[in-house]
Amino acid sequence: MSPPPGSPLIADAAAFIRANTVLQPVPLVPEIVLYLADETVPLWTKTEDELGEAGLPPPFWAFAWAGGQALARYVLDHPDIVRGKTVLDLASGSGLVGIAACKAGAARVIAADIDAFARAACVLNAQSNNVTLESCHRNLLADAIDHLPVDIVLAGDIFYERDTAALALAFLTRRRARGTLILIGDPGRSFLPKDRLRELAIYQVPVTRELEDMEIRRTSVWTLA
Repeated sequence: MSPPPGSPLIADAAAFIRANTVLQPVPLVPEIVLYLADETVPLWTKTEDELGEAGLPPPFWAFAWAGGQALARYVLDHPDIVRGKTVLDLASGSGLVGIAACKAGAARVIAADIDAFARAACVLNAQSNNVTLESCHRNLLADAIDHLPVDIVLAGDIFYERDTAALALAFLTRRRARGTLILIGDPGRSFLPKDRLRELAIYQVPVTRELEDMEIRRTSVWTLA
């Protein structure tokens, strides 16, 4: 299990993030600034060197992915959805979506990610936007007992890989059965369960060609039907 916030690794991660990324506005959500990388592979290699470990997952926390941008834009444009509510930013990455929920008036926002660098990025990004995110390091997708008291789950770009997508759908379905509102941001990746979703909005999202092989990605916000 990844170490909790406040550990030496998190402190080192914060310094690493500041040194290897640039604080800049998010293209579709310029109200929010994030520590973002210009290139994937150099940062990925540096992350492996920092931890002395090969085969790590890509630094998802260092990029404003299309689904997260669309979901953040939707939340800011529809603040009544989250105002006064407790919100879970699932697989939060940079914390973009959670920060948007804070700015839209959510009473409490929990940013959940198993990656220690992502949690450190969330802290830095939240501070840069003058908001506060609570951090959760538990693997919620693998946790059969989920007692987090939340009203809304926000999930951006989580259906990118088959096994993760299956676990995410199961988690979100359980949450929906308990009355939780589910909002998903996704550009239509291969494992998105469109037959289970209802489309709420469509955005043309500026993205980096290195990640998406295009400069504008048509991206939707969905809810679990």
